[in-house]
Amino acid sequence: MPQSKSKRSRYTPPTPAKAPPSPLWVPVVMATTLACGLIVIVGNYLELLPGDTSNRYLMLGLVLIVCGFLLATTYR
Repeated sequence: MPQSKSKRSRYTPPTPAKAPPSPLWVPVVMATTLACGLIVIVGNYLELLPGDTSNRYLMLGLVLIVCGFLLATTYR
């Protein structure tokens, strides 16, 4: 008795290729931007930065931290 078409061959999708690991500069830059953002924010509150406490320094610190988080999402 002949086999049905569905039992003769079943489609098996190819296995996806693994993504290559991140280059060394990704975690280094990620850690550096996170640390610099934290230093800028703490330095602003402790009045260690030139000028008075300013929202510019807070924004700079937050931008550095956000850049660090964006790099963290690309790290494998």
